[in-house]
Formats: sequence, structure tokens, C-alpha cells
Amino acid sequence: MHPTCTLSKEDQGSKVDQKLYRGIIGSLLYLTASRPDILFSVCLCARFQSDPRETHLTVVKRIFRYLKGTTNLGLLYKKSSDYKLVGFCDADYAGDRIERKSTSGNCQFLGENLISWASKRQATIALSTAEAEYISAASCCTQLLWMKHQLEDYQITENCIPIYCDNTAAICLSKNSILHSRAKHIEIKHHFIRDYVQKGVLDIQFIDTDHQWADIFTKPLTIERFNFIKKNLNMHFVSE
Repeated sequence: MHPTCTLSKEDQGSKVDQKLYRGIIGSLLYLTASRPDILFSVCLCARFQSDPRETHLTVVKRIFRYLKGTTNLGLLYKKSSDYKLVGFCDADYAGDRIERKSTSGNCQFLGENLISWASKRQATIALSTAEAEYISAASCCTQLLWMKHQLEDYQITENCIPIYCDNTAAICLSKNSILHSRAKHIEIKHHFIRDYVQKGVLDIQFIDTDHQWADIFTKPLTIERFNFIKKNLNMHFVSE
């Protein structure tokens, strides 16, 4: 999806067959289980299933053209005894032009292998970038905790699991037990991440935006940035 592309429910373009559009979106959502590179674009197009327009269908066709040119692209899973869990979380503040809600994106690695990814519009409107990033970190935390418990069934214990975030204010919120002005609007349910940080189960660390791989799940990117992140998600062409 082009970085300047914007979609709206108020589009006055011609309507398209709703059943056809929903069928296409359903097929693409099924494909995102093995193609994280199209997750954000598909999830964005899925928001307009109730009243799809020609402009929405045009964006969906662009996704199909991309898929046609990358049929041999897939995730590479390397054999390894490295079971270190790592999480990346990011948020696009007020990225939804309709409801002004932010979009959370996160991904989790087991060793060098990408094993989980998500892109989701937040349920509430964040009042600051720090709040949007903090909610995204909490979402990433829940996924990592589930994976930690799964690994314990195989006698693999992970502690001090790093979560990489590119927002220092959100990191400070996770380590500060005092609710100051930056956190007073955040729902209580998102603050559980502090307990796990204090227990040493999780460790939220700063990472620069250039190396934030979850960026691909929050917003449209330039071709160079998009391809760079794909490579670091261990997505390769079969011919390579």
C-alpha cells in the first residue's frame, strides 16, 4: 500500500458487490497466517466490508498484484536450539483517519524465527503517542506471556524477556509505579505490564525506529523501508 493512500467510509465512489468484497477479504485474511507482509493492508481494507466502494476494491487489487509478483516469497524457519523469546511493539498514533484511533502492531521471535504477528486498531482513542505505544506494548506482553507458558511445558524457562519499543515515554510508564499525568487516561487493564516488569519476567527496552520491525504492521511504508523490514522478518524468496 502506498504511504499516501487514505481510505474513508465517506467515499462517494460507486458501490461494489458486498458479497464479492467480503469473500476476497476473507481469502486474504486466511493468507495472512503465512504472509505477515500483507497483514496491515488487508486489515485496513477489512474495515470497509459493510459498505465497500470502488476505491477500496482498487486497493485490494493492488494487494493481489503484489501477491502475483511474490508467489515464491515466504517465511524462512531455521533449525536452531536458540529458544530466546523477543518481542517488538509499535503504534501508529491516530492512524485511523475515520475514528482517530491508533493502530497497534507487534511481532514475536523465537530465536531468529518469526512465530507470531498482529495488527489491530485500538479499542479506545489514545490521547498521546506514549499512551498508544504503551497499549501496544501491553498487547505484545500478553502474547509473550502465553508463549512463555507454552515453552514451560517443554521445560524451557524464559525470564527477562525483552520487548523492544521505540518510545521512551512508554518505557518509563512500564517501570514507574506512580500514575502521573501521562498515564491518567489509560485504562487500568493495560497497567498489568508493570507487574511483570517489576517481577523481572519482561524487560522493555528502547530500540531506534529504523530497527523497529513492528513498523510494518502499523502503517503503509515506502518500498525501501518495506523490503528492508521484510528481510529482517526472515522473509525470503524460494529461489534464493
